[in-house]
Amino acid sequence: MVGTANNGRLRLAFSLVNGSQDLDLSSAPASNAGSECGGIEFTREDVEALVNEKMKYKNKFNYKERCENMMEYIKRLRLCIKWFQELEGEYAFEQEKLRNALELTERRCSEMEVALNNKEEELNLIILELRKSLASLQDKLAKEESEKKAAVDSLTKEKEARTGIERSQASLSEELEKVQGELDGANQRIASINDMYKLLQEYNSSLQLYNSKLQTDLDTAHETIKRGEKERSAIVENLHTLRGQHKSLQDQLMSSIASQDEVMKQKDALLNEVACLRMELHQTLEDREHYQQQVQSLAAEVSKYKELATNSSELEEKCLSQGNQIQILHDQLAVAERKLQMSDMSIFETRNEFEGQKKLIEELQNRLEDAEFKLIEGEKLRKKLHNTILELKGNIRVFCRVRPQLPDDSSSNQAKVFSYPTSMEYLGRGIDMTQNAQKHSFTFDKVFMPDASQEEVFVEISQLVQSALDGYKVCIFAYGQTGSGKTYTMMGKPGQPDEKGLIPRSLEQIFQTKQALQPQGWRYEMQVSMLEIYNETIRDLLSTNKDASRIENGVAGKQYTIKHDANGNTQVSDLTIVDVQSSREVKYLLDRAAHSRSVGKTQMNEQSSRSHFVFTMRITGVNESTEQQVQGVLNLIDLAGSERLSKSGSTGDRLKETQAINKSLSSLADVIFALAKKEDHVPFRNSKLTYLLQPCLGGDSKTLMFVNISPEPSSAGESLCSLRFAARVNACEIGTPRRQLNMRTSESRLSYG
Repeated sequence: MVGTANNGRLRLAFSLVNGSQDLDLSSAPASNAGSECGGIEFTREDVEALVNEKMKYKNKFNYKERCENMMEYIKRLRLCIKWFQELEGEYAFEQEKLRNALELTERRCSEMEVALNNKEEELNLIILELRKSLASLQDKLAKEESEKKAAVDSLTKEKEARTGIERSQASLSEELEKVQGELDGANQRIASINDMYKLLQEYNSSLQLYNSKLQTDLDTAHETIKRGEKERSAIVENLHTLRGQHKSLQDQLMSSIASQDEVMKQKDALLNEVACLRMELHQTLEDREHYQQQVQSLAAEVSKYKELATNSSELEEKCLSQGNQIQILHDQLAVAERKLQMSDMSIFETRNEFEGQKKLIEELQNRLEDAEFKLIEGEKLRKKLHNTILELKGNIRVFCRVRPQLPDDSSSNQAKVFSYPTSMEYLGRGIDMTQNAQKHSFTFDKVFMPDASQEEVFVEISQLVQSALDGYKVCIFAYGQTGSGKTYTMMGKPGQPDEKGLIPRSLEQIFQTKQALQPQGWRYEMQVSMLEIYNETIRDLLSTNKDASRIENGVAGKQYTIKHDANGNTQVSDLTIVDVQSSREVKYLLDRAAHSRSVGKTQMNEQSSRSHFVFTMRITGVNESTEQQVQGVLNLIDLAGSERLSKSGSTGDRLKETQAINKSLSSLADVIFALAKKEDHVPFRNSKLTYLLQPCLGGDSKTLMFVNISPEPSSAGESLCSLRFAARVNACEIGTPRRQLNMRTSESRLSYG
């Protein structure tokens, strides 16, 4: 382990080592204050000179002098050995330092990769938003091009009409000239044909009137042509503006791509730096092997000198002294070997400790796998117990919610109409209504008083929403009179996060649970559709075709067909289905559907829903570890409000809407009564609503109904009818809910089961 000086340490002349003076720790350079050898370094020649050094004595029998010289020689040998040990320790320290730097660099690289992945996800979201805006701009451009084409067609028609008018005017002029010629030729017969002349004068005046009318039409056509040219220029300007916006969006996209390339370059630079550090570590290991080989060569030379001492008879005295020296070196070598063995033992202990840590890590990993397996089993047990509890509670559950008094309501006391029992048996489940001094008591699965928040309401149905992810069909619908708060319960107030309804909160829970189940191996795909039933006609609220969703004279532009299959699934033909990945995408679709939904004003409600709104999400889940597949359906329905014509004051189109709403709700009541009586025939086909919800009401679905009640005394009669209907629904017994396992199909149509 000898070689050239490195690490910038000071190399002293060997005479300082070979001299008679003692080396003290205080004589070392300040930079090596912690070293026992100070700033001294040894080369191969120094070591050979130290080994080959001959003892010189003034007196052969002066053992004291010989002992002092030997002690000095031993001190220098110890100094050399300590230098070798320190050099080896420094190499080990440098190796550990490089290893730590490598680990630090790898950690930084992993952090950069995570940051890069996050940046890539953000860029993907930005690209998705840009694509959506580009699609909307393309739709606007197509719309404007179609309008431009229609304007050009109308302009062409007007030009053709103008040409026809000019032709008719020319023919009339020729006819007028002909008549005037006939009048000049018949001047001699004017007296005899005065009557004929009067008729011709009348005909001439009518022609003049017709000519003036044609001239007026011609002026109107000119004005229409000018107006069309102005609209055409405005359309061209809008087209240039849209193209500029499109170009700016492309520039933003290119800048995002450039920033991503810069991040990739930084990552490559870090990888190159890691590679350089690994090469330096490899070079250090090679230097260490080289020094070990030199130590072995020195040991071989020592053995060679030993052989020369035994074979030489002429240098007996010298051999004796050198034999002693060699013995001392052997002792020192033995000490070094013992230290080497101790270091090997420490390495062995370190290796054993590493093996123990490795076994501990493996044991912890096994325990983690067992815990994850127990967690999966516990989740299965929770789902089973939860579904068993829901089955014991009944397939059709009913919640009652009384809306609070609004500023527009009458100032009468609400307590005169509704009261809530406080006994333990009916607390939170009972509601009493007083009408005409007569008390009516009802009991449901849950009763929400007017001060109940949207969060409290959602907590009660959150486990039911979870069942959709577990592979069950779930249906939640709101029933009640107009103005009782059904749409508020289902949708909430736009722009107020604290007052979000059941539909937005259910979507947030589904996507949060989807994210939480990913470590357990679950992967979900989700599809969404939205429709409304308006005047017994189905409308697709997500359709981009305006002609298909337009309603003229109460008849939709496209007819949709409801079909049921053998598995209890319901399909609607040609319905728009959208794949969704986040609650943000579903919120965008909900806002789009809300703008397309049919609403109107009545005397009972300023913004009354005039149709039944049906939101459907189909959930397909696959567990990659257990190879288990589930398919669930979540139906969230906001029914149109029932109302009496005497109170709503509906006329015209509102009258037709009210009649259609009351008819469909009456059909729903007939279905519920038939199910309650367990009749053989259930009239599902009496309306589009009941036929669409047939699997929810009479199949294997978990169904929950919200009956919404208005607190106004003037609505007491309608509230009593709603409560009686809800009580009848709560008494119904339908089929047992069935979890859909191993039923992943390629059919892309949504099921309303």
